[in-house]
Amino acid sequence: MGKIYYVMGKSSSGKDTIYKHLLARHSRLHTTVPYTTRPVREGECDGVEYHFVDEMRLKEMRSAGKIIEERSYNTKCGIWTYFTADDGQIDLEQYDYLMIGTLESYNALRKYFGNNILVPLYIEVEDGERLTRALAREKEQEHPRYAEMCRRYLADEIDFSEDNLKQAGIARRFENKDLSECLAEIESYLGL
Repeated sequence: MGKIYYVMGKSSSGKDTIYKHLLARHSRLHTTVPYTTRPVREGECDGVEYHFVDEMRLKEMRSAGKIIEERSYNTKCGIWTYFTADDGQIDLEQYDYLMIGTLESYNALRKYFGNNILVPLYIEVEDGERLTRALAREKEQEHPRYAEMCRRYLADEIDFSEDNLKQAGIARRFENKDLSECLAEIESYLGL
């Protein structure tokens, strides 16, 4: 039976970069493409980072019983929903997977697939460094959304609280001060 290695962490912790490096370095790891109703950011492509869908498509998939987990956020730009669908992308009989998401989505997938399938990879970065990274990333956008950046930053303090991490069984953490060291630590932990 395959495993799902699940990368998560607060906004601007480097989880997307770590995720991409692990995929590039370990071709045996398969991936899935999650879904969202949020707008496409600059540099993103439909079907790569996410399947970008509208509310009508989300409702159709929900009605068909295809949603494994979903989360909706009342952002400064409207309600955005992120979700994982049972759409044939996951075949644990044959493959191991690398996925990325939130603590909430990790818990929902763990409930759906089982504790023995999900392996958490929680990425940490000092809060001041995260805020610096988030601001730099937002400044690069054609239309920066600073209020949304701040909302995400504050929401992460609640979502990834020590109590929530403990309830999810997250004991192992990977500090992303130096990308190469963090990747090496994760690879050693997973036996890659």
